[in-house]
Amino acid sequence: MTQLVIGLVLFLGAHSVSIVAPGWRDRAAARMGKPAWQGIYSIVVVVGLVLVAHGYGIARQTPVVFYTPPAWLRDTVVMLMIVVFPLLFAAYLPGHIRTLTRHPMLLAVKIWALLHLFANGSLADLVLFGSILLWAGADRASLKRRVPRPAPALPSSRWNDWIAVGAGFALYAVFVHGGHLWLIGVPISLR
Repeated sequence: MTQLVIGLVLFLGAHSVSIVAPGWRDRAAARMGKPAWQGIYSIVVVVGLVLVAHGYGIARQTPVVFYTPPAWLRDTVVMLMIVVFPLLFAAYLPGHIRTLTRHPMLLAVKIWALLHLFANGSLADLVLFGSILLWAGADRASLKRRVPRPAPALPSSRWNDWIAVGAGFALYAVFVHGGHLWLIGVPISLR
């Protein structure tokens, strides 16, 4: 569990610099230069992500179970996850989805984390998905008081929503049909 927590501190901490110290972040990036800042940031994020994945895998081997969700809830979660993937693509494809949701990536992360909390009841699940859900909520709230940095995106087009939905559904199908097992080590299925 220690490795999972350290990984979350690194991963979410790096992603939280703009939430807690946007001015410091801008000054540090300017002083170091954008490539150096992005390099260090990327290293911290990747190390954090590796520690999260490894720590979560270790914690799953001897789970401390808080609750066991019923089978129907797990099936429902699998079906509801379909909305997450188009939102991820919509973050980079300006269109109506992005305009309506304002921050589709954060919305996708919040839905993903909340649904995983419904479907999984161990201590490691609560730590992992709960902390990510709290971080996404804090980041969304902070965007009301700070100017978001421009995110890379394709040019606006009337086709972007269709592309986001199509690509999102395709990625969802990959996850349902073996991708989740390959990437995470846990099979999922729709009954």
